[in-house]
Amino acid sequence: MTNRAASLRPSPIIRRLPTDAVNRIAAGEVIERPAAVVKELVENSIDAGARQVTVAVKSGGKSEIAVEDDGAGMGPEDLLLAVERHATSKLAPGADGAFDLMNIETLGFRGEALPSIGAVARLDIVTRRIGDASGAMLSVHGGTLDGPRPASFNGSGTRITVRDLFYATPARLKFLKSDRSELMASADALRRLAMAHPEIGFSIVADGKRVFAYPAGDDGADSGRRRLARLGAVMGREFEDNAVAVTAERDNVRLDGFAGLPTFNRGLPDKQFLFVNGRPVRDKLIVGAVRGAYADFLARDRHPAVALFVSIDPALVDVNVHPAKTEVRFRDAASVRGLIVGALRHALAAAGHRAATTASAFALGRMQASFGGSSTARPNPFRPNMIGSGARDFAGLHDRPRDYEDPLIATTPSARAEASDEAQGEDARSAFPLGAARAQIHETYIVAQTDDGLVIVDQHAAHERLVYEGMKRALEAGGVTRQGLLIPEIVELDPGEVARIAARAAEFAELGLVLEQFGDDAIIVREVPALIGQADVSAIIRRLADDLAEIGEGLALKERLEAVSGSLACRGSVRAGRRLAAEEMNALLRQMEATPYSGQCNHGRPTYVELKLADIERLFGRR
Repeated sequence: MTNRAASLRPSPIIRRLPTDAVNRIAAGEVIERPAAVVKELVENSIDAGARQVTVAVKSGGKSEIAVEDDGAGMGPEDLLLAVERHATSKLAPGADGAFDLMNIETLGFRGEALPSIGAVARLDIVTRRIGDASGAMLSVHGGTLDGPRPASFNGSGTRITVRDLFYATPARLKFLKSDRSELMASADALRRLAMAHPEIGFSIVADGKRVFAYPAGDDGADSGRRRLARLGAVMGREFEDNAVAVTAERDNVRLDGFAGLPTFNRGLPDKQFLFVNGRPVRDKLIVGAVRGAYADFLARDRHPAVALFVSIDPALVDVNVHPAKTEVRFRDAASVRGLIVGALRHALAAAGHRAATTASAFALGRMQASFGGSSTARPNPFRPNMIGSGARDFAGLHDRPRDYEDPLIATTPSARAEASDEAQGEDARSAFPLGAARAQIHETYIVAQTDDGLVIVDQHAAHERLVYEGMKRALEAGGVTRQGLLIPEIVELDPGEVARIAARAAEFAELGLVLEQFGDDAIIVREVPALIGQADVSAIIRRLADDLAEIGEGLALKERLEAVSGSLACRGSVRAGRRLAAEEMNALLRQMEATPYSGQCNHGRPTYVELKLADIERLFGRR
């Protein structure tokens, strides 16, 4: 019965859709909101060689979007082709007459934007080609063509006006958000294009009010500085002040850009940008690559700010994956990811002990706010327990023997020699980047004097990074040096915690921590890493058990080792509340200067804050 009913069912009728229906379907893929219109039209302006692009919107772009540029412009005959589907100036035939769709050197080539916009809105184009006596105008309202006809246009370029977006498909209007949300989306699209093209000026006006205006970069300026200046204008001046240059090349793929210092981090990954051949794209590649590059420096809930520009042979990347051209597909994605990770890590290593300036600015801001203004009679906000000018005049430290040496402070021979050299004056020590130690306050922070200010160091955060970097170097060299315990220590834990630690015993052994299960509810520790010295072994094991519960089981071996060694470094480093001798403090400063990434601890927090003398003098009204 069922088979007979199926045999009586009429066969489907295949119909050819009319042009207006085809255009409206295409519009649904390409033009989803006003921001998509802005992006498509501005990309056309960039491809036309514009040096200045101005965008004006009304009601968030729902009622009107106008994009004007000073590019090459078009003639009347070009106008008619521009609004035809699959007609484009972005592709040219090769010697054999064929179009190479894998060699795209422009921002857009699909040839669907203008006819799609004209199918769902009122589209007016006024343009003038360089050398033409007058301009031309063409209108497409709801798919109906009018023109071209002569029109006035000062200079050369194109002005495209889109009114009543989606008036021909009113159902789409229901899916648009508020005017403000649509405006912000359009502004974001324009900002991304502005970041990719600092040689072009961009501005946007909303309902008669300017949202932003980025002037065209100076042609005579260095390209790197010009790019960083534009990034600073878009991402904020703080990014410009706290970014390091990124440059690398591998297998015909070049990477340039800037990456924020680890201490300049955010709670959301909203300041991570990737550009491929001048095209802003949203790709999961950058998310994974940046997370991997910053894994040693940031907690998992913190994110860095980066802007990376990939230059690659067009044949090695597919830019036509998404109708809106917001995604790309690399032929060798693993190689590109490796290039990004390696370049970022190299750039961060080159930054040395540099930390973000935002911490210093925040500290000065809080001081200024607490003072309520500037005055030469204000009290000193720093009240360390110290007196005198010499590095050895520390209150409470003179009771230590002069030859005292704490195994917790692991220093290089040069650093130890510099710290203990009696012939070296305080003025010479102040010339070091982190200066000469003057005091320890609250047994937590080291205060050092530099030639032009002072530095406040968090002793635990700083030593945590030094221990961790030492562990990484030891792992690369074949293993961490161990220190046997005279009496093995037994640490009682919950059975679940014991199981977690025992399962990682081999990994801990590589890090210099030799332990084994001792019954169902205890761990026995026989050796510890020499780097952490005389630490509280029981406390370290208990905290490691908590850390392992958070790390989880889904990490690769290398990532697991890094995560565990980071935790071990944190638990075994100099703790807050530990009183240090003058030699120890200066040795810590010298080793920080010689150790990459020492400007931040393993969680992305700054290890020191620097206050310039000029800022302090302004704080007290001396300037």
